[in-house]
Amino acid sequence: MRFEYLEPTTMEEAVSLLTKYDGKAKVIAGGTDLIVQMRKRQIRPQYMINLGFITDLDYINYSEKEGLKIGALTTIRALEKSTELKQQYPVISQAAGQLASVAIRNVATVGGNLCNAAPSADMAPALIGLSATVEIVGPAGERVVLLEDFFTGPGNTVLKTGELLKEIQVPVLSPRTGATYLKHGIRGSIDLAIVGVAAVIRLEPRGEACQDIKVVLGAVAPTPMRARNAEEFLKGKVITQAEIDGAGRLASEECRPIPDVRASAEYRRQMVNVFTKRAISEAVAAAKTLE
Repeated sequence: MRFEYLEPTTMEEAVSLLTKYDGKAKVIAGGTDLIVQMRKRQIRPQYMINLGFITDLDYINYSEKEGLKIGALTTIRALEKSTELKQQYPVISQAAGQLASVAIRNVATVGGNLCNAAPSADMAPALIGLSATVEIVGPAGERVVLLEDFFTGPGNTVLKTGELLKEIQVPVLSPRTGATYLKHGIRGSIDLAIVGVAAVIRLEPRGEACQDIKVVLGAVAPTPMRARNAEEFLKGKVITQAEIDGAGRLASEECRPIPDVRASAEYRRQMVNVFTKRAISEAVAAAKTLE
C-alpha cells in the first residue's frame, strides 16, 4: 500500500491538509486502530496525516472552577496513571486501565479511541456518564458537542470535512457523586468489550435518595447509549436492591445488541442486566463515601 505521509505541526495546518485531501486522507494519532484497518485492507488512504507532532494536544488540566480538559493526543496510559484523575475523576482512570494491554495504552490516544467510534470504545461510556463535551476544530472555526451526540453509527461521528477533535471537557463533579465503569470481555480487559457499563450517580446532599444518574452502555447498540428508562426508574428513589434489580432489567430491555463472533445478542442482554446492577451498586457505594 502506497500513500503520502504528512506531518503538520499545528491544528491549523492539519485542518488545511484534511480539507485539501477530503475523502483521500486519514488522520493518525496512536494508530492502534488505523494500522489494523489498513493491514486488513479495510481502508486505503492516499494521504496519511500524523497529528503526533502537534505537541500542544497532549495534556490533562484540571481546575476547581472550569473542571477537566484533556487534549485529544493524551495517551490512554497517561489517563490511567494520572494522580489528579485518580483523585478528581477516578472513573476515567478506571476505564483507561481496562483498555487493551499496557503496550497499546502507551500508544493509543483518547481522541483516537473516540474518533474511531467503535460501539465498544472503552473511554466513551464513562465520559458520557460524566456529561463530557468535545471541542471540535475545523475550517469554520470551533464548536462544542456533547459527547453522547458525537457518535452517529459504527465508525461514524459528527465530524465534518476538515474537522478534528481537539479537546475533551468534563464539568466539575457535584458533591456525593460516585462513578464506576465495568467491562466484560472473553479474556478480560485485553479484549474488546462484549458489554461495557458506566454508572454515574449523585445522591442528595443530606439524604440517601438518587438526585441524578446516568447509566451508559457500550457494545450493545450502534453507538454508546444511555439506558434512559433505567435512569428515570432510579431518580428520586433511595437505591435498594429492589431498585437496582429493576434498573438492570430495564437496561437489558432497552439495549440493542447484535450477535457477532464474540457473543450472541441474548447473552449480551443478560450481561447488561448483570453488569448494570454491579455498576450501580459500586457507584452508590462510592457516592456514600464522598461529601
